Amino acid sequence: MDLFKLISDIEKVDPEVYERLDPRRRVFKHFGLAGKAVTAAMLPGLVSGIFQRAYGQTTSLTPEITQVLNLALSLEYLEFYFYDSGLKASNLIPATDRPAFETIRNDESGHIKVLREVLGTAAIADPTRDAFDYTGGKGLLPGPFATVFTDYKIFLGVAQSFVDTGVRAYKGGAPVLMPNKDILESALNIHSVEARHSSHVRTVRRGVELGNATATAVAGDLNNLNKIPKSWISGIDNGGPSPNTTPSTTPVYGAGNPAATYPAENNTTQAGVPIENSAMGITAAAASEAFDEPLDPTTVKSIARNFVKATTTLFV
Repeated sequence: MDLFKLISDIEKVDPEVYERLDPRRRVFKHFGLAGKAVTAAMLPGLVSGIFQRAYGQTTSLTPEITQVLNLALSLEYLEFYFYDSGLKASNLIPATDRPAFETIRNDESGHIKVLREVLGTAAIADPTRDAFDYTGGKGLLPGPFATVFTDYKIFLGVAQSFVDTGVRAYKGGAPVLMPNKDILESALNIHSVEARHSSHVRTVRRGVELGNATATAVAGDLNNLNKIPKSWISGIDNGGPSPNTTPSTTPVYGAGNPAATYPAENNTTQAGVPIENSAMGITAAAASEAFDEPLDPTTVKSIARNFVKATTTLFV
């Protein structure tokens, strides 16, 4: 769940969202979480409590806020049905890897329940599994990932693209939270859980590509990041798992719109300061790896649209 982006988008149509969350800027203390780490298992109940507190039963959701939350709900359905389909596919995910993907799948299910509870009768109908085409063909013809649920390598490549997009979308909303130290700090704790999902998928993928179960002992290959990625994004990752397909994974790592606000992942300048420094041994790759880059909502939606059938209205 992209909490940063969700709060950021709501703030655009409801400038008082922070006051709704908690005028004393101590929202998370009300949930008994002061001094505790926020885990993935705690996330659904926590977020539900936050929004129920912000928009209680006596406060109606505006059409603009309803639209923002329904977009988030659509994204959660996209991810839930992807992981659920992978887990239900015969002989796709090895037994040793299933527990982690079951956890990720269950996280998405929890997010869906939270958003539906907040939206109430205004929530979109469950699009069902039939609304999605994870081959990337938009339901018109088999796309470049036609074997996504029979070839584990393809499955992991698509999964990497999803989680990397999600982490960048999270970062896109962070600047709006800067004035509120407490919410920013707590939201970063949640963001770190999502980032761990990305790191896990990348590590598993590297191990599968190398045929090495101990992938944590093997470094990513800068000359072949498409197949042997690091456990974190490096530069533009050579365009990601499938840079030459249509659709391509390149936009996941490229610049957003506008590029000045949403630079590509190979950005090496932060706050106007060049990070790359040959004298100190900081390469361009190392400089880019030190920071995640944000991605704008329009670009995120354009990526997601590649995996829904053209007959649906999701991500329009």
